Amino acid sequence: MSEPKNLAPNLWIFDQPEFSTGFAKIGTRMTAIKLAGGGLFLHSPIKLDDETRRALDTLGEVAAVVAPSRAHHLFVTDYTKAWPAAKLYGPPGLVGEIADFRARLGARRDLKLDAVLGDEPQPEWAGEIDQHLFKGAPQLNEVVFFHRASRSAIFTDLVFNVPANFKQARIFYTVVGARGRFGPHRLVRQTIRDHKAARESVAKVLEWDFDRVIVTHGDVLESGGKAKFAAAFSYL
Repeated sequence: MSEPKNLAPNLWIFDQPEFSTGFAKIGTRMTAIKLAGGGLFLHSPIKLDDETRRALDTLGEVAAVVAPSRAHHLFVTDYTKAWPAAKLYGPPGLVGEIADFRARLGARRDLKLDAVLGDEPQPEWAGEIDQHLFKGAPQLNEVVFFHRASRSAIFTDLVFNVPANFKQARIFYTVVGARGRFGPHRLVRQTIRDHKAARESVAKVLEWDFDRVIVTHGDVLESGGKAKFAAAFSYL
């Protein structure tokens, strides 16, 4: 793990470049937000090692562990075991029986969520972090977040920001069309089946007053994020 990076007051990112999907070392990122009550909101937890735990303990007590999509949930139980008082949140379709066979892929029966995420923020972070369940891509069911104080939108797989000169997982990022571009790569675009619903979600996200975009894969975009997001999804 690299050292946590402070992007703004009460906002940090934790990078784990060595994370591999099994066929490519694509790297991943966790975002930590310190809430007004002092607890930490963790978005897309990375693998928990001693360094990460010590770093988090210096920032505050973990209060909310968030699996933001049906693809980003691998390490959440590491955190709920380490911080038993923390609550676990995830998107629709992550846990339990799924009626639609096509949507069963990736569902976990070993997790117990304290609440299923939707468009309404949980009381723990209401007024500080807004959220929206992106529609039209049920295989992902990604919940997008907006940290008001830092004007930061936080994405997992809907938006990549991989530089053209990024050497890690070069073949993978080239094949999926992610290198040198901001937005959804071609595999993610294929998961968006209902374009009308997705356009409505894009419009909802664009209502937020964000400038910075934090992605889970690639570089953080420090400014101009709203315009770039609109352009990236204009194909819908």
